Amino acid sequence: MELKEKIEELNGAIDSASITNKGEQEAFRIQFLGSKGAIKNLYELLKSVPNESKKEFGQLINEVRAKAETKLTTAEDVLATSTQNQSHGLDLTRPGETTELGARHPLSIVRNEILEIFKRIGFTVSEGPEIEDDWHNFSALNFPPNHPARDMQDTFFITKGDGTDPKKEMALRTHTSSVQVRVMENSKPPIRTVSPGRVYRNEAISARAHCFFHQVEGLYIDKDVSFADLKQTLLYFAKELFGEKANIRMRPSYFPFTEPSAEVDVSCTLCHGKGCNVCKYTGWLEILGCGMVDPNVLDASGIDSTVYTGFAFGMGIERIAQLKYRVTDLRLYSENDIRFLQQFKAAH
Repeated sequence: MELKEKIEELNGAIDSASITNKGEQEAFRIQFLGSKGAIKNLYELLKSVPNESKKEFGQLINEVRAKAETKLTTAEDVLATSTQNQSHGLDLTRPGETTELGARHPLSIVRNEILEIFKRIGFTVSEGPEIEDDWHNFSALNFPPNHPARDMQDTFFITKGDGTDPKKEMALRTHTSSVQVRVMENSKPPIRTVSPGRVYRNEAISARAHCFFHQVEGLYIDKDVSFADLKQTLLYFAKELFGEKANIRMRPSYFPFTEPSAEVDVSCTLCHGKGCNVCKYTGWLEILGCGMVDPNVLDASGIDSTVYTGFAFGMGIERIAQLKYRVTDLRLYSENDIRFLQQFKAAH
């Protein structure tokens, strides 16, 4: 019975033993598994046990030894891993690092703001392909072949046609007006839509220009649509985007797909019309072009120009973003510099 009690006592001691460092690990090994340890003493006591009980007590002692060896091995593995982590500057007890959230791109912020303004007055959003045929990009928009107005937009051609079929000549679209043609071809008036997207023009890259940029173009077609409707729509847009004190002015201009056409200026958001170096002391900043849809464009898209009229407008998102955020270099928008983008976290 004496041996059995010692075995039970040793089992409890092994269970309660703490091994949290190398010193405690070595002390555990010496106390229980050393040449003069407690388990070695049990084997000595086994010699005095009657022969018929030796097998039973021998198994109990082996189980105790196996328990001690398992606990020691486990402790060695844990301490080795902890030491390795510490050597690499890791502390597993520290709270985990939080993942830093990104920010919306400034152009996405401005794009979404523009779309939301027009959605509030019933405009839907339409999109189309960036690789476009000549018909949708030029011909249907009152750009006949060899028309000098085509020189206004230096084009990246993909497939140059023979001039007989404008739908076989492919290029990167130069404006999102091509989306408006597709909407007119597949819809019946009334049509009220805005078309955001990336466009491409073969221009030298500089602080003020890029070979690709982003536009939002709008189209409204119905019976009895007038230039006054266009002006009030754009005035509403300017006040929603730049503030209630914003005002607009319209200057005569030329676009092949609208007649009459106009450039639209908004009162300077910095000096409020008093004149500063940003507006070149005029008190005005150009933001978009617009006009009444040319009857030829309506007819080319299958809409009867004797029944329906409409207006269209288009703006560069980069230009609006520059007015809102005072960004002086257009190239910053496409360089993905995290230091630049992080400045817009609070803007959404």
